[in-house]
Amino acid sequence: MAQDEGIVQSVDRALTLLELMASPDDARRLSDLARRSGLAVSTTHRLLTTLERRGFALHDPQSGSWTVGQRANLVGDSFSLHGSLVVPARPILRDLRDLTRETANLGVIEAEEAVTVAQSESREIMRAIAPPGGRVPVLNSGMGKAIVATWPDAAIDTLIERQGLRPLTSHSLRSKDDVFAEIHRIRVQGFALDDEEYVIGMRCVAAPVWSEMSEAIAAVSVSGLAARLTRDHVPAIAKQVVDKAAQLTKTIGGQAATL
Repeated sequence: MAQDEGIVQSVDRALTLLELMASPDDARRLSDLARRSGLAVSTTHRLLTTLERRGFALHDPQSGSWTVGQRANLVGDSFSLHGSLVVPARPILRDLRDLTRETANLGVIEAEEAVTVAQSESREIMRAIAPPGGRVPVLNSGMGKAIVATWPDAAIDTLIERQGLRPLTSHSLRSKDDVFAEIHRIRVQGFALDDEEYVIGMRCVAAPVWSEMSEAIAAVSVSGLAARLTRDHVPAIAKQVVDKAAQLTKTIGGQAATL
């Protein structure tokens, strides 16, 4: 096999095997996959075993067949969700950025962390940026709290028990009572606020985006320097964030639930 500059050969070979396992061809035994990939049987077995340990492949000892594992399906589902949200969100985030002059974001919850999946950066010289792919503890994040506030109280309680609280700054939530007081406030006002709870000097205002099943699947936010995005400015910014989150919800055919 030719090796192109910049290509990691083992990764390329593993992905080739993953594609072969996902193909409609029924030939998925070790010898079949080795033949179809052009790899030695020993190399194929090592790569398949590694994929199996990471949950990307499954081996049936009865038939000897190798198939795609659940972990690969989770990655595919994640792409499907993000892809269906990011494309329609981009113009909405740009509008929100231009309205507020601050950085506009789209985020989801993955593995109990808030993850930024799309962003329109502020044009201000000093600006708040958590690059796409960045992860923040859910309860230290405006976007995370906006989504979590739509969950049943029992699910929030389970999250706290499993994950604990992470007081990253002096403003972070520190007790279960603090969390539920904050959740109640979010439900009443319709938006969430990260008030310097992740990074001192930064604020974030967020509102949920709803699916057609009335589930909060993402959040839209505006983040900026606390000196510029002051508490006096929060209500006006929040109205714009809520309006744009509602616009994205409508664009994807979603339906907001009553909190």
